[in-house]
Amino acid sequence: MTILASIEEMQAQSDAWRRKSFSIALVPTMGALHAGHMELVRTARRLADRVIVSIFVNPTQFAPGEDFEEYPRDLETDCRILREEGGVDVVFAPHLETMYPPTSNATKVEVYGLTDTLCGPHRPGHFTGVATIVARLLNICKPDFACFGQKDIQQFAIVRKMVKDLNMDVHIEGVGIVREPDGLALSSRNRYLGEEARRQSTVLSMAVTRAADLIASGVRSASVIEDQMREIIETSPLADLQYVEVVDGESLARVRELTPGRSAIAATAVYFGETRLIDNTFIPKVPD
Repeated sequence: MTILASIEEMQAQSDAWRRKSFSIALVPTMGALHAGHMELVRTARRLADRVIVSIFVNPTQFAPGEDFEEYPRDLETDCRILREEGGVDVVFAPHLETMYPPTSNATKVEVYGLTDTLCGPHRPGHFTGVATIVARLLNICKPDFACFGQKDIQQFAIVRKMVKDLNMDVHIEGVGIVREPDGLALSSRNRYLGEEARRQSTVLSMAVTRAADLIASGVRSASVIEDQMREIIETSPLADLQYVEVVDGESLARVRELTPGRSAIAATAVYFGETRLIDNTFIPKVPD
């Protein structure tokens, strides 16, 4: 496993692989790696001959007052985890000034139409930062595939639309949520939780599971689903609910009634103290 920090070296490596007709998969991360990231790595290895894991804490996707400065950074530990997992050919770990030289700050990528719901209104500028850094990583690493976890399902949808709209020659592969035994979705931010908050944090997975069960049982009213999700989350004294929403699985627009045959998402964001957690259930096709 090679660790590269320079854009030129990363592009040269990808070009060399392409000359040998090797396919390439990219796993973009911000480090603080956990088992969810390893599932992305395993998916990447199944898809391609060569695997790149990028590690970069991207400042432009943090809104003012969010945890950019406190976000965990430990490249040595992350690389050890990747070596133990195996199957990673290159770790691309650029410095901040490499990805954001002063002359580049005027160029941003903004994806319209998918940011009006879910996390969008609560994290101004976040998805512009995500789309911008992902576009740069795709151009630097030149992958055939890029793997994204569906815990951040709005991010996944936005990246997929950006790639389609800009005619980028890369397939965006979604990977399902990896959970702790008690249901909590794996996240780098889970380590911020105190003992009692960690115990109560399972209300998120309970809420999205309830949403999936309601949809499977024939409930089509978004407000009924949202109300029951909200009731579960509010059983936790420490939970500060930011939103529960049921949206169309493609447009991410809020809906009054679920449409049979279409996809749907029931999602939530909750604060435990300063720690913000998200979770969702994705229904590929609402039953008739």
